[in-house]
Amino acid sequence: MKKTADIVIIGGGIIGVSIAYYLGKMGAKNVLLLEKDLVAEGSTGLCVGGIRRQWSTEVNMHFSLKAFEIYLNFKDEFGVDPEFHQIGYLFLSTSQEELEILKKNVEFQNRFGVPSQILTPEEIKKEWPFLNTEDVFGGAFCDTDGYAGPYEVTRGLIGGARRHGIEIFQNTEVISIEVEGNRIVSVTTKVGRVEAPIVVNAAGPYAANIGRMVGIEIPVKPIRRQLFVTDAFHMIPPSVPLTIDQKQNFYFRREGEAVLFSGPQDELPSFNLSTDFYAMVETAEKATHRVPVFEETNIARGWAGLYEISPDNHAILGEVPEVEGLILANGFSGHGFQHGPAAGMVIAELILNGRAETIDIGPLAPTRFTEGKTIKESLTAFRD
Repeated sequence: MKKTADIVIIGGGIIGVSIAYYLGKMGAKNVLLLEKDLVAEGSTGLCVGGIRRQWSTEVNMHFSLKAFEIYLNFKDEFGVDPEFHQIGYLFLSTSQEELEILKKNVEFQNRFGVPSQILTPEEIKKEWPFLNTEDVFGGAFCDTDGYAGPYEVTRGLIGGARRHGIEIFQNTEVISIEVEGNRIVSVTTKVGRVEAPIVVNAAGPYAANIGRMVGIEIPVKPIRRQLFVTDAFHMIPPSVPLTIDQKQNFYFRREGEAVLFSGPQDELPSFNLSTDFYAMVETAEKATHRVPVFEETNIARGWAGLYEISPDNHAILGEVPEVEGLILANGFSGHGFQHGPAAGMVIAELILNGRAETIDIGPLAPTRFTEGKTIKESLTAFRD
């Protein structure tokens, strides 16, 4: 590993490798990416790969629009099929209040050219007769939303970064960051020390740990979310949308011949990646309530991943005033995979050009929490 670098990126998930790719594409050469385990082994590799344009805040909308464009053209740019399945997203409301929120969201999304629409319970039942709509007041549907493959996307970005000369080191855990005055000087790993004036914290759920190395608190908490997959099941069609029951905080979609269920999300932060029996039972109850025919299948396996949750469920992007040379790309709150390519682009712009040009990241500044400028997203209960 080099003794010096111009830029060090900490974290080899979708955010870190996206930043690495766009830095390389924009001409940066002396860049190192350090991952404590294997790239995409953490939150990225354990996510469900959701990609949507149904949002209620402008900043999330802009990130989704840019990332959506990149995913549509991913194979042409990276030479890797991202396995982008545009099956649609269906949000179900189980109260009039939820339905009114969805209506406002759809009006907002339509202004950006997103073809989302409100459906009545009758329209939902006609289109997807296996759904229990007795407690449904309506829904919001966008047929161009869907999901992609985290492994395929990350592989494409890594290949692109390496073609541009970016060096990626796996099994290279950062153990300390040296600061002189208020300026970044170096990063020390278990295999050596690298002098660098710029460090990007893209450590996902471990972001706060990296922040403490330079004496700052980054308000990101690791929250476990369990997921389960059934045996092969053919009693619902392959084209079923990713369907979200907001009240139950539950969603499902196809996973090959099986069905993927979202399990419960922890309330308290931890780095726990285990699954438990009670979570499986709770998930089965939610699944059979919304789709009674799921009683005919079995849960075959499960796993858990970590969300990196910020106080307002929006990303934390930009420079830290307390430490010169530290850039944050954290707190994506369950939306990191779908916003990853756009985040990589704007962070690279910030570093090399002095400001993010493609998207205004001002609303996501690390200082917003102390300045009383937090952002509210109406769909915070749902994380892809």
